[in-house]
Amino acid sequence: MASEDSSSNPESPMLQSASLAGGGNERDISSNRWWAKLELAASNLANSWAMVTGFSFMVGLSGALETLCGQGYGAKMYRMLGVHLQTSCIISFFFSIVIAVIWWFSDIILILLHQDPDIAKEAGVFLRFLIPGLFAYSFLQNILRFLQAQSIIMPLALCSVGSLVIHIGIAYALVNWTGLAFKGAALAASISIWISLLTLGIYVLFSKRFSHIRPNGFSFEPFHHILTNLKLALPSAAMVCLEYWAFELLVLLAGLMPSSGTNTSVVAMCVNTQNIAYMISYGLSAAASTRVANELGAGNTDRAKNAMVTLKLSILLAIVVDIALGFGHNAWAGLFSDSTEIIHKFASMTPLLLISFVFDFIQGILSGVTRGCGWQHLAMYINLATFYFIGMPIAGLLAFKFKLHAQGLWLGLISGLACQSLGMLLLTFLTKWGKVEVSPNNNGENEPPA
Repeated sequence: MASEDSSSNPESPMLQSASLAGGGNERDISSNRWWAKLELAASNLANSWAMVTGFSFMVGLSGALETLCGQGYGAKMYRMLGVHLQTSCIISFFFSIVIAVIWWFSDIILILLHQDPDIAKEAGVFLRFLIPGLFAYSFLQNILRFLQAQSIIMPLALCSVGSLVIHIGIAYALVNWTGLAFKGAALAASISIWISLLTLGIYVLFSKRFSHIRPNGFSFEPFHHILTNLKLALPSAAMVCLEYWAFELLVLLAGLMPSSGTNTSVVAMCVNTQNIAYMISYGLSAAASTRVANELGAGNTDRAKNAMVTLKLSILLAIVVDIALGFGHNAWAGLFSDSTEIIHKFASMTPLLLISFVFDFIQGILSGVTRGCGWQHLAMYINLATFYFIGMPIAGLLAFKFKLHAQGLWLGLISGLACQSLGMLLLTFLTKWGKVEVSPNNNGENEPPA
């Protein structure tokens, strides 16, 4: 049942590449040795714990820059982009320390959460090798948002491809040619993320196109903007985590069902597939966020609202993905598992996946708009209400009370996604765009010298 063995489901393309490559190497070392099953289970538990407690939080935390840098760039407040980037890095570093402490003692925490002691101890070891990557990942997310706000895409694409190629080599060498075994996958991920960070960091520091953004020496100014940043960063982190945790909760609920192994594998496959599909549409979400923020910063509220045209593109993209999975679901499931039972079960879930894709693509675009506008706090409330007061209760009721099992869980998720999309849609269309406020410090007060 390889389906649940294959994912840590990161939000970042670079970390996703690293995790998928690392996961493949873990499966390589798991063949023919009974003890490798323990390591494989531990690495899966560690990856899931890392996403729930760390990586998803860092992705959300960096969302403040989509508002601050996006609007600042539109307002031609170029110097402030560098200030906001430094502020976000300071905040990310602080939270990375807190999360690193949690990861260091994760074996104890996981045992307290009634996880298998042997698996929990190995997961704790895996996480300790991943801690260096956490710090790099937190800074990397900020740089990604900094570049995204200025519509600088090519360096990101080149870095993503390069990091994947490098990671595959590093992971293979550390897992198979050293005594690190499964721990080598975590160390390889950390090294790869650091390489990505250093590559983009050097580009930002030394490229002439950022000469007007870089500070002239050390300054305490970034510390003055910490509270402003946190007012956006914390709701943004909650916004991302609330959605991601809902998907993880589905996998946990599947483990409470009859035939828990099969149900858990199938639901994990569906979650993985949903996340991969969402990554396809993420470019449109980022484009919507950037366009809205830039236009609001420039004072063009009407043009900001017109950025909603990407919503139509997301629906078309969802239809294309639906057609691909509709015709190729058996081949896709075969990449996760060679079990006929699981492949057939996944086929029965495919129609529900096709529906959830559409709603997820729509909410992805609308979430990008909310980040561009600085409405993270409102999106946080919408995610909390739609997933945890609507989606998850319906999922539990259908799965356990009406015994629909995996299908019931996914129907509940669809309910949550549909309500989330509706909530975001109402927020977007009922807003008086002419009265949308630009975030503090992007209003011309700090105009850099010509």
